[in-house]
Amino acid sequence: MQQGIGSVRVIEDCRPGVLPVDELLATGIPAVLKGVVSEWPLVQAGLRNAAAAMDYLKAMYNGRPVLYSYGSPEVAGRPFYNADFTDLNFEVRRGTLDEVLDDIAAHVDVVQPPTWYIASLLVDASLPGFSAANDLGLRAQDVAAPASIWLGNRVTASCHYDAPNNIACCAVGRRRFTFLPPEQIRNLYPGPLEPTPGGQAVSVVDFDAPDLERYPRFAEALASASSVVLEPGDAVFVPSMWWHHVQGLEPFTALVNYWWSSMPAHIPTPMHALYHAIWTIRDRPEREKQAWRSVFDYYVFGPSEHAGEHLPEAARRLLGAMDEAQSRQLRAMLLDKLNR
Repeated sequence: MQQGIGSVRVIEDCRPGVLPVDELLATGIPAVLKGVVSEWPLVQAGLRNAAAAMDYLKAMYNGRPVLYSYGSPEVAGRPFYNADFTDLNFEVRRGTLDEVLDDIAAHVDVVQPPTWYIASLLVDASLPGFSAANDLGLRAQDVAAPASIWLGNRVTASCHYDAPNNIACCAVGRRRFTFLPPEQIRNLYPGPLEPTPGGQAVSVVDFDAPDLERYPRFAEALASASSVVLEPGDAVFVPSMWWHHVQGLEPFTALVNYWWSSMPAHIPTPMHALYHAIWTIRDRPEREKQAWRSVFDYYVFGPSEHAGEHLPEAARRLLGAMDEAQSRQLRAMLLDKLNR
């Protein structure tokens, strides 16, 4: 049974190892996988209490140092920028998982505690044995997506997009996801490309208290937004390039996510092309920019076979399908040109 919440579908009766991955990719909109990881031992421990979940994680931990974000109480759970967007409002520290969990536990009853956030910690590197008992089963479906864990208190990940596809599993504590389609980028007022709070550009609008005088187009973005609250055991599919704003709603939260690309490994991230285009195209005269737009539409944004379809197959080279050998040759050519 499926039902819609705005543009977010809810899919019942999902189980690890038999996820509708192909359907999710083909549909291309966010979807909640209701209760899909409800049997995970971490989820069950968290349903007892936060302390039980922390003890479970500590028992798995191998002592390897971790990087984490720390913000003063004034950060109010929102790792973000300083007032003029030239620096971040938190610091990155190095410590142990046990220390971070103990600090969170010592402040669970504080109304506005400091912010602690371990982001995208590779599970297999620091929590060996975790995946054997808490797994989404994507490997069994030929999806190469290593597990990462996100641990913190009431942390807000400002609205951003990721290039890979993502399934995020709410393991401990509830989380609110707010989704906006890729075409809303203009109305979300992205911040600097560097530095960023989490490695990707984020909307500078405070979703809890949007300043519509300063960011008036955000009202249009909100009209296309959909929100869902995940309960422990739920997961959500976040398609590539969809904007999502994520709020931890409990004094301790844990989320496990799986990122994977729809493209083979020899195709790099388009972010490289974005930086290169900013460098080489953005500041040209408008007439030249529009001409380059036509060139990109022809070679890049049109049907992949279109630019070379009138040529003999042997002559197409880069205008044909991109294989691993061509990818290596193209990379070498670009490095050679950039290093001149």
